[in-house]
Amino acid sequence: MPSSFGQLEKLRYVLGIVRDANPFQQVKLRDCGLPKDFSSVEEFIEGCPFTTKDELACDRIDNPPYGTNLSYPLGRYVRFHQTSGTKGSPMSWLDMPEDWDWMLGNWDCVLDAAGVVPGAPCHFAFSFGPCLGCWTAFEAAARRGCLCLPGGGLTSEQRLQTILDNDVRFLFCTPTYAMHLAEVARESGFDIASSKVSKIIVAGETGGSSPEARRQISETWGKALPFDHYGMTEVGPVAYEMPGEQGGLRVMLESFLAEIVCPDTGKPVAEGEQGELVLTTLGRAGCPVLRYRTGDLVLPQWGMDDSGKPILDLVGGILGRVDEMVV
Repeated sequence: MPSSFGQLEKLRYVLGIVRDANPFQQVKLRDCGLPKDFSSVEEFIEGCPFTTKDELACDRIDNPPYGTNLSYPLGRYVRFHQTSGTKGSPMSWLDMPEDWDWMLGNWDCVLDAAGVVPGAPCHFAFSFGPCLGCWTAFEAAARRGCLCLPGGGLTSEQRLQTILDNDVRFLFCTPTYAMHLAEVARESGFDIASSKVSKIIVAGETGGSSPEARRQISETWGKALPFDHYGMTEVGPVAYEMPGEQGGLRVMLESFLAEIVCPDTGKPVAEGEQGELVLTTLGRAGCPVLRYRTGDLVLPQWGMDDSGKPILDLVGGILGRVDEMVV
């Protein structure tokens, strides 16, 4: 697993903060044997225990409402979001301004890769409830200088009308909702095939890199290209579509330490084998996760870019769930 992008220095920075002030992480790190002056990413991986969603959920139950995975006094936090709750009750998640800005920076990488330019009309077909992803996407695009059109509280017909009336170029939604909008358009007489939408940036489901889902989206939206993206409330924006417009995901290694492990043993998988994605946030110190087991199954492909920096691509995107979760 190649490392670069100053990952060691970023790890030391985050660990320095949580060791001093984060009760949840202090308990986890107390007896793990990881020295304060660890000298490599590999030493961190060997010494730091995994974090699971169940641990985080139990901590919030035992210490309501926000749990103890907070590195600063509560008054420093300005953002509240929740996980989807697909495995139980939603988990609350708090962020400071600095950590929020870090996530918007990660979204800048997604927008760059998708070709989103300043001034472009963008429609966000989300509910805008306590979900983190829609808010980070919206604010990153607004900061870029895009015309951002929120779809919260609108019907599908109203969203379609907004897209057509405003010559929207970039649509943000889930893969299945993009297909649902196309079906509503067909039934209601909206001519989306001639719309100005050129990219549909999808997330929230595994279908964004599925060849069949991509074909359906592109054909029903007048050849608009799907663009896959991956993230979650616990870690923020993580990956964007690999170059080539064929699906698959590229992890932002400048912001995350990524591992792919066997779900049963926790050991690194061999080259060419599927495994569970494990992530450590390198810039979200206020409410961090260390070696977080995402539960998502991926097929990793490590490599180097033209400048010699490491690349981690997830071939085919997110392939499934360790727990075979069905939503």
